[in-house]
Amino acid sequence: MPPLLALPFPAIDPVAVSIGPVEIKWYALSYIAGLVGGWFYARRLVAADSLWGVVRRPTLADIDDLIVWVALGVVLGGRIGYVLFYNLPLYLDHPMEILAIRNGGMSFHGGFLGAILALLLFARSRGLNGYTMLDIAAVVVPVGLFFGRIANFVNGELWGRAAPDFPYAVVFPTGGDVPRYPSQLFEAATEGLLLFVVMALAVRRFGFRKPGLLGGIFVLGYALARTFCEFFREPDRQLGFLFGQDVNALGGGVTMGMLLCVPMALVGLVYIVLAARGVTRPRKTGPEIQAEAGQI
Repeated sequence: MPPLLALPFPAIDPVAVSIGPVEIKWYALSYIAGLVGGWFYARRLVAADSLWGVVRRPTLADIDDLIVWVALGVVLGGRIGYVLFYNLPLYLDHPMEILAIRNGGMSFHGGFLGAILALLLFARSRGLNGYTMLDIAAVVVPVGLFFGRIANFVNGELWGRAAPDFPYAVVFPTGGDVPRYPSQLFEAATEGLLLFVVMALAVRRFGFRKPGLLGGIFVLGYALARTFCEFFREPDRQLGFLFGQDVNALGGGVTMGMLLCVPMALVGLVYIVLAARGVTRPRKTGPEIQAEAGQI
């Protein structure tokens, strides 16, 4: 019987729409909402003249085409990342399971790398600045993160560590009778809403005039938010704590999520510094120098 202080898990059907044998789950809709929401926001950013200065920006048609590239990068990268980072022995024994995405198993860090590769390849194919494309993505990604973490909660997956004294702990159907932190909602609030506000303020303050700056801010911000949430999130069962005290208590042990955030934070810091110094900005042409000086 669940403890009296724990909240019951809301009875939400993970299947949003069912038409005969075809089922559309909330998890799939979260990806769609994130991609469509990010696409709409990116179009508005590209259309805002005040954010760009003399930096070349993609066209609205480029943004329309980009969504397909990013979607493939996120899905393929997220799946490959999960296979490599979180459950490689299982998939080596059962390689066909790699294709069974319907059974779950996506890594944000893998999806992040896949999206970066897709953005850079797209930028190269269109003759655009790769740093600029990454900056646009950095501003809109929190939209997808928010919806994705809400979907994790609806699915009752990626739940938190045991929290018997937390007044808003939840007993998840797949987590036993133990009250746990609703860490998915913590991640939606920090990696999603909070980071969305931070990036909105950053783009309003700096615009896209220093390629790489917004991307660096996002990478650093996500690494910090994810590391914070990892203190409340139960580590993946097949991995457990990588090292440190193997307990469920808050602050015990180091997880794979924490470890992967270390290089992210370092990369974010490096790009913030490089962008601030103008290293990532393409060399200006004569007309661009004159335009920036207000001569034409």
